[in-house]
Amino acid sequence: MTDSQHPPLPATLDGWLSYLESIHPQSIDMGLERVQQVYQRLALDWSGTQVVTVAGTNGKGSTCALIEQGSMQAGKTCAVYSSPHLVDYRERVRVNGAWLSEARHCAAFTKVEQARGDISLTYFEFGTLAALQLIAESDAELAILEVGLGGRLDAVNVVTPDLAIITSIDVDHSAFLGDTREQIAVEKAGIVRPEARVLIGEPNPPVTLVSAMAERSARVLWLGKDFGYQDVESGFKGWLGQRPLTTDITPKLHPANVATGLMALQQLALLENLELTALLKQIQLTGRCQIVADKPCVMVDVAHNPQAVAYLCQRIGQMNYDRLHLVVGMLKDKAVVESLEPFFGLTANWYLASLPPPRGLTAQDLNSLLPDTQTMLTFDAVETALDAALQQAGEQDLILVFGSFLTVGAVLNRYQPMSG
Repeated sequence: MTDSQHPPLPATLDGWLSYLESIHPQSIDMGLERVQQVYQRLALDWSGTQVVTVAGTNGKGSTCALIEQGSMQAGKTCAVYSSPHLVDYRERVRVNGAWLSEARHCAAFTKVEQARGDISLTYFEFGTLAALQLIAESDAELAILEVGLGGRLDAVNVVTPDLAIITSIDVDHSAFLGDTREQIAVEKAGIVRPEARVLIGEPNPPVTLVSAMAERSARVLWLGKDFGYQDVESGFKGWLGQRPLTTDITPKLHPANVATGLMALQQLALLENLELTALLKQIQLTGRCQIVADKPCVMVDVAHNPQAVAYLCQRIGQMNYDRLHLVVGMLKDKAVVESLEPFFGLTANWYLASLPPPRGLTAQDLNSLLPDTQTMLTFDAVETALDAALQQAGEQDLILVFGSFLTVGAVLNRYQPMSG
């Protein structure tokens, strides 16, 4: 094909994202061979950069955020790759806490496109390679890579980490990872290389995870054995080996993720110069138990599987409010009934929202899966469901929006359009 026959490359970030959606027939295509080939062609230089890879069903984003904040507080330059985004694609790559320009993202996409030749890449694979290009270019002293799906066959796993972290294991993405915690643990363990340094932040590790670590002769630190936390009503009471870590500040993140993140900072030799109270005060992860409005209080959370929703329900139980309004939108491939079950015992008004096809559940389908004992209203979009909840809610009520990154993203877009 001559140059004149090649379509011009996109000139904008939106153009690139549309292009990425068009070049591979599947949104998920598990396997590393294609990604590995393009990654090798990019020939990225990681010398001078420590790499931390974080896998897990829940808690990845929280753990990454704590390590990111802690490393910056310790004076290290730090780059993070996380997914999915909530409002703006540029959220996926942060360098020293800041997003990069659309032009930088476009330049990275161009490099991946030139390197891939006729190799087909999914949206996520292409985006991951572009993110790795951006992070390698940044010359950051620390790179934190969040796994998108599973671990063993995830595009992030083309990079060999200096420290691997597995935060938690629960049933999610069953079509790709398996139906049991035991199967899913094997996929997560795929990020661990032989004799690697590993942190496990899962308090009840499946036997398959323990076996996988032994087979690799991994140097593992386990939550509850080598580091951990105590349940306290307020503040944080943790320990790393023989070292106690306590503060009166109650973290906005799950204490297991706080303990895991702090242990990671210790392993990276970044803990000595940290001020724990200041660090925990700073941490607020977008879309996790995040209050975006008051009178009435509007809280958003991306919880979308049984483990995450159970913790969210526990957090709601600690809050003071008159009436509870639940705005929910979910994807078809989630364990819907099991996820929403913790809220069935609470008195609440439910506002069910349709999410976009092909993956989104319609409000009507969502309604059909839920028990008749609940009062359900259905809406064609998250925004209209939220409007109805706001109309019904009194000033002392709580509106909780959850069920998917898409659900939360729609609300964040209204209350605080994010910018880099």
